Amino acid sequence: MTIGHNGGPPLDEPDHAVTWGQFVWRRAHKKAWKTPPREVALRRLARAEELGMSYKDYTLEIFERGRFL
Repeated sequence: MTIGHNGGPPLDEPDHAVTWGQFVWRRAHKKAWKTPPREVALRRLARAEELGMSYKDYTLEIFERGRFL
């Protein structure tokens, strides 16, 4: 792996060739995007609408930056 590589699946390999790193990455992705509790989702949705963003874009910003906007 090179510096700056996020460990995601390579784009040039066929789908049937899943490696251990891809399995771990997919599992982590699924866990991160798991549906949050209702109160959290509503709070994120309200804040996203205030900022003129979609819920998914707002949530992605939280994941990327590690803090709320």
